[in-house]
Amino acid sequence: MTLETLPRHKGGADELARLLARALLAGHWQPGDAFPKELDIGKHFDVSRNQVRNALTSLTSTGLLDRTAGRGTYVRKMSDWHLLDPLMSQWMTGLTNLDPQLIRAIYAFRFSAEPVVAGLAAQAADEDDIARLEAAFGGMQKTAKPPTARGQHAEYDVMFHDATYQASHNLVWRQMGHLLRPSIMALIHGSQHRTDTFDDSLTRHRLVLDAIVRRDSEAAAYAAREVLRRTAVDLGIVG
Repeated sequence: MTLETLPRHKGGADELARLLARALLAGHWQPGDAFPKELDIGKHFDVSRNQVRNALTSLTSTGLLDRTAGRGTYVRKMSDWHLLDPLMSQWMTGLTNLDPQLIRAIYAFRFSAEPVVAGLAAQAADEDDIARLEAAFGGMQKTAKPPTARGQHAEYDVMFHDATYQASHNLVWRQMGHLLRPSIMALIHGSQHRTDTFDDSLTRHRLVLDAIVRRDSEAAAYAAREVLRRTAVDLGIVG
């Protein structure tokens, strides 16, 4: 891929880093690809070489790029990307066209983690947690039918998952839920484009909520896994 397909940016090194990172996360360049040279980046975006270097430093520190003197700059393999770095979380916010390989990696992590988190939530959720879950689910119900409310529905869906992480009352999982929010949103937006109705999704989320309210950890973990099985179908990961 070339720089010419990317929009011009207005801003400093931080905005340039954000634009280049989002292009990488969307698959504009693939792991192993040579990355454009500093001079070419500076010329295309009309920025100073110092700004380019600062931007590339951010991309290197988050594992996206490998810069070696005499060899040039290359895109690192996806397993080296620091997806839970706060910078990466910022760059991913609002991005709905993630690289399919990245979508699969994020999905695989969620499939392993969220049943555990739901089980913990069933043990630890307090009244405020239940209220947040019910409010998020109620929002999902209200926005499930109107075609113009799909964006709102996605927001409530993310709120539901975030509330589940928070209800675990585990310090690490709660912070993980915050960092994962942009990637969860990206997967939800991706899955929405492949379904005409949210009825099945609502049923599955309802089972998660009911199990947490009943303090049934095993049922909550199972229900969370079934929510993600549906997500896999909607994303086209499985048939």
